[in-house]
Amino acid sequence: MWLKSVWAKPLLHLLCLLPFTGLLWAAFNGGLGANPVEKLTHETGAWTLRLLLLTLSLSPLRQWTGQAAWIRFRRITGLYTFFYLSCHFLIWFVADHSLDPGAMIEDIVERPYITLGFSAFLLMIPLAATSNQFMIRKLGRKWKSLHQLVYLIILLAVLHFIWLVKADYLEPGIYAIIAVILLAHRVGPIKRIGIKSAPVVR
Repeated sequence: MWLKSVWAKPLLHLLCLLPFTGLLWAAFNGGLGANPVEKLTHETGAWTLRLLLLTLSLSPLRQWTGQAAWIRFRRITGLYTFFYLSCHFLIWFVADHSLDPGAMIEDIVERPYITLGFSAFLLMIPLAATSNQFMIRKLGRKWKSLHQLVYLIILLAVLHFIWLVKADYLEPGIYAIIAVILLAHRVGPIKRIGIKSAPVVR
């Protein structure tokens, strides 16, 4: 099956890098429109959320399809989620606040949707830092508890997006529905039938 192919992971790396490559190409060829910073901020944020939802969907896919091989892609999608989130944060920090920590903190305090987004970023750091076999062995059972923070992160990320938009709620609404379905799957059928869920990143 293609899920177990040696080419599956390299292909996934390529697919995850395509949005970033496209943004770089657009940046160097004037394809970001009248407000390039806003475009970059939106796209990196959107891809962060998409990849986070994809990461959360791999465990349900394993159960729905009976194919355990879905789990082998979770570390990759989880780390690319953090990559796009870091890009999203750096664009905001550099372009909006000129690397001024004081201005950044003031913005975090004064604007609630920024507070939510920054909180999600901070919570993702320990998850990314422990997404390796060494930390899995070192933390033991605590590793799984730590990585359950991803469920709080997805809620913060969706609320951040919903709070950010001013008119068109279609895109964040779709993400919110998907997130609710995935979270309901986590606390519903899995708990009822006693299936032990795997960690988010392996």
